[in-house]
Amino acid sequence: MDAQWIQTLHNYGLLEGSFRPQSDLVALRTLLRHRGQLVEHRSRHILHMQKALLQMNVQLSQAVTDMTGVTGRAIIRAILSGVRDPKMLAALREPGCKKSEEEIGKALTGTWREEHLFILKQSMTLYDFYTQQILEYDEEIERMYVETRPDWDEGELQPLSSRKRNSHSKNARYDTEKIRKHLKRVSGVDISLVDGFGVSLAQTVIMECGTDMTKFPTEKHFCSWLGVAPKHEISGGKVLKNTTLKTKNRAGQAFRMAAQSVKQAECAFGVLYRRLRARLGPAQATVATAHAIARVVYRMLKYKVEYDPLSVNEYQKQYEEQQIKYMKKRAAKFGYQLLPVPA
Repeated sequence: MDAQWIQTLHNYGLLEGSFRPQSDLVALRTLLRHRGQLVEHRSRHILHMQKALLQMNVQLSQAVTDMTGVTGRAIIRAILSGVRDPKMLAALREPGCKKSEEEIGKALTGTWREEHLFILKQSMTLYDFYTQQILEYDEEIERMYVETRPDWDEGELQPLSSRKRNSHSKNARYDTEKIRKHLKRVSGVDISLVDGFGVSLAQTVIMECGTDMTKFPTEKHFCSWLGVAPKHEISGGKVLKNTTLKTKNRAGQAFRMAAQSVKQAECAFGVLYRRLRARLGPAQATVATAHAIARVVYRMLKYKVEYDPLSVNEYQKQYEEQQIKYMKKRAAKFGYQLLPVPA
């Protein structure tokens, strides 16, 4: 009966079609979504390894910053091969580690119970399996990138800021500069330059939203689809509710992550976030900042213009002018005139 009712609504044109990006980006979007699921599956086995080590009183997570880094993986593989001497395990330390061999050796004295070693072995095997699968996905994604819009002009890439160059993500693609070139060719602009964005978030937004912004009449429609715009419920001229809709939009989540990454940044979005957080709280400040970033990305993709960041001083000046204009309007409403204090 539900299927018949849906068919009836469709016959009368009462059903709206779901949004899909351009057909040449759908295949890439599918692979990137599944790659994200593989990363989530792999992360569970990292937690299993950490738990097995802690139950054997091996504090590897306290000895190294990243348990799946070069030093951490070398120590785990040595443990599985039968090495139990803390000094021999600590000698596998990479030169870049913050802690010394003595400090690492103190954290690697355990009970070495057989059941926990078996769990550690199984978890490490599954971790290696998912890592290999992710590498194969990266090769397939690279092949599809090359075949997507090969005739479009790639253009020159602007250098990233020092803050973005020093950022690192273990789950990101291995060659971010190559991905930036592909994204620039596919979309015509480099949205990874936007404050709060990186190559990974830029890739997610382009694959989820596409590059044809004509499907969204205005930037307000785009932000509403993302779920970062408030939904006004008005009755009798009175606003009853003013909250954002609950949505699982992946692109909207990417913009929220971008808003979180500029909390302490010295940029216009960072100043906006901190100003709104003091008045509205962190949750609403995150959504409002994501809304502002989404409007910028919409204009870049629609009009094919590169990112021109607004300095903090310019933003503060615009905000002060806006507040003065608002106060003059409020004063005139009550029959007063706002005049500046003479120097």
